[in-house]
Amino acid sequence: MSFSSQVKEELSRQENGARHCQIAELAAIIHFCGSLNCQQQSVILTIQAENEPVIRKCFTLLKKTFNIITDISISQHGKTGVYLIRFTQQDQVKRILQGTHFLEQDGTLRDLRDSVSSMLLKSSCCQRAFLRGAFLSAGSMSDPEKSYHLEIVCQKERQAEQIQQILHSFGVEARIIVRKKYYVVYIKEGSGISDFLNIIEAHVAMMDFENYRIVKDMRNSINRRVNCETANISKTVSAASRQTEDILYLKEKYGFENLPEGLRQMAQIRLEYPDAPLRELGGYLNPPVGKSGVNHRLRKLCELADRVRG
Repeated sequence: MSFSSQVKEELSRQENGARHCQIAELAAIIHFCGSLNCQQQSVILTIQAENEPVIRKCFTLLKKTFNIITDISISQHGKTGVYLIRFTQQDQVKRILQGTHFLEQDGTLRDLRDSVSSMLLKSSCCQRAFLRGAFLSAGSMSDPEKSYHLEIVCQKERQAEQIQQILHSFGVEARIIVRKKYYVVYIKEGSGISDFLNIIEAHVAMMDFENYRIVKDMRNSINRRVNCETANISKTVSAASRQTEDILYLKEKYGFENLPEGLRQMAQIRLEYPDAPLRELGGYLNPPVGKSGVNHRLRKLCELADRVRG
């Protein structure tokens, strides 16, 4: 089972105590998975999803909020099945649509893909429930071992903007990108995804995600440290090789007897210890010299070698 499926499975088994939160979550499922078919004086409401957890949660919410128990049918499409809940009884359709504010008091039907009524999202707990239903219905996330990416796919721009605004109200940075004909709200940062999982109360998934983040961050930190140390070693070896080459050139073309005492001693020590770091070289001098003093003398030797070559 993918990590995304694990999150949805956890969300599908949650049971919210407050009815207004249950209605907000149900509204999100209808918002993303519902469709209306108007036939003369009747309206047929269909909720369709490819994921079983979505339909299972919808079934639970319908029972708790409106005391409606209905049948679930499965339609086979290729290798995958599509789960359907269809409402034809007009009293049930009316209760559901009015309760989720898709049917106005004057009988006007709102577009299910339009933004959900703000009346349902007044409190932060209802906003959490709405985001939970949105992720269940149209969300997905990548395996945190590989990359950090969470998204909710919307059919209309207003849908995406509403989700983005709610996420911003919780302090989560989310962006919108157009992919083909869809508007995708996405989060790329690990901290933002962790916050999102906490907001929708997927606490088990959040802890698992944080464990992945800790291991991944530690691995990246070790890799950066190794790369840095490797680069430093490479730089040190390269510098020592050039210093040795310059000193040998001076010995042949200039003569150590022509060097000042400090530089002559430094040249001899470097040839004797070609791989030693600067601090160690300074300890071999008499009197001992610090790292900066050793670096200064070696630089003087290299500059002199360049002048002799010139």
